[in-house]
Amino acid sequence: MAGSERDQASGKPHVVIVGGGIAGLSAAFHLRNEPVRVTLLEGSSRIGGKLSVSEVAGVAVDEGAESLYANRRKTTGLIKEAGLGDRIMSAGVTASAIWTRDEIRHQPDRQFMGVPCDLDDLARSGVLSADGLDRARQDLALPSFDRDGDVSVASYVGGRLGQEVVDRLVDPFLAGVFSGRAEDLSFEATLTPLAMAARSHVSLADAAGSLTPQLAEGEKPPPVSVATLEGGFGSLPPALVRDVLAAAPDASLRTGAAVRELARTADGWRLTLGPVTDPEYIEADAVIVAVPAGPASRLLAGVPGTGAAVSALAEVPYASVATVTLAYPRGAFPGGLAGRGYAAYRVPAVEGKLVKEVTFTTVKWPHLAGEVEIVRCALGRFGEEHLLQRDDADLVAVAAAELAAATGVTGGPVATRVSRWDDALPQYTVGHLDRVKRIRESVATQPGLAVCGALYDGVGVGVCMTTARKAADQVLTWLKKEAATRSVAVGV
Repeated sequence: MAGSERDQASGKPHVVIVGGGIAGLSAAFHLRNEPVRVTLLEGSSRIGGKLSVSEVAGVAVDEGAESLYANRRKTTGLIKEAGLGDRIMSAGVTASAIWTRDEIRHQPDRQFMGVPCDLDDLARSGVLSADGLDRARQDLALPSFDRDGDVSVASYVGGRLGQEVVDRLVDPFLAGVFSGRAEDLSFEATLTPLAMAARSHVSLADAAGSLTPQLAEGEKPPPVSVATLEGGFGSLPPALVRDVLAAAPDASLRTGAAVRELARTADGWRLTLGPVTDPEYIEADAVIVAVPAGPASRLLAGVPGTGAAVSALAEVPYASVATVTLAYPRGAFPGGLAGRGYAAYRVPAVEGKLVKEVTFTTVKWPHLAGEVEIVRCALGRFGEEHLLQRDDADLVAVAAAELAAATGVTGGPVATRVSRWDDALPQYTVGHLDRVKRIRESVATQPGLAVCGALYDGVGVGVCMTTARKAADQVLTWLKKEAATRSVAVGV
């Protein structure tokens, strides 16, 4: 049966959020105490997006995103507002290593997003060959590089420090964060602070050094401030849902509610859900689109005046990933895991392995330590989607075999879990910042419309939360302006 919906009784403006990942859910959270009625529509069977937690060998372990930077107050502030401040747990060890050239090697102590700052320190790490190290040192003597517009990470970093630095340090970092490749990804959009610093330094190593603390000889850099939640980061979405519904009883958070069409009306917006033969219509005063680029492009295609956004969104590719979680008896790893000095290691694509990153979860998060060692293996770089089509048993076997080759772990895991995330991560390819600008400028021409999510300012959970706050503030500002205009008109 066809239906329509508008809040006539309360007189509150109706804000509809399309997408129930962490961005859409955070937008609903920011609006919960405002004089608006919120409806969140999620097409899948659950709210939370890539935040999900389940047990492996009796331990609650995240299936997707597991942490955020604890020094970002806006992010931790949201968590505290949701009443979870006492459940924020800091990482015990955050250092990472590189499995390359047949050995797990500690990363250089001084580096920024994979780019080394101290070339003597780089030499001591053993990550590069002698030829690779000689090429990296040329950065100190090469003339300044002029960047005319955006360039790929590989072209700029490789031009300064050589291909080995790209292959064995920078590309693994980008694969871990974006599941992308240095030859495709934008220097300006992915290594933004470094791209800015490079404009005022000839040497890229010096530019990276300007962004990292100076260390005395033998001194280790301070640990990165990373945190999760007791019970898993995947426990955040249910907590936000509870808080939204408690603060705003008239809010509606629906799953299995895929939006097919978005259209302007004389006094707002109309969203179409359900099958073509039996559509459901929802009327809204404002809309926040918090879905990936493909669905967002299809929705905006029905809105006149958003052609620039539609074309820019269509240019953003996505990478699919999988996480294989393995549980081992505590004595399975030779010498144990805790004393190795790192909580994770990355694997350069040039090594030809399927696993791109391994996290020793019970080392990184000491509060999870117990009778088993939990290890998360991340698989999937952009362009490797076909490799992830293997069945669960095959992915577990490959992950366990590669882990054994790197660490010497004996015996098989006592419990396993495979989590698949299709089209999980937007690729910030060359020109991405211009695409984002075109999207936002085009959307800004539409009254009461805003966008948020991982494809705009960064893929991390904390950044997604920040884009959600911006989107919520945008629609609130417009609604207040519209209300003031109507009041003046009525007064006249």
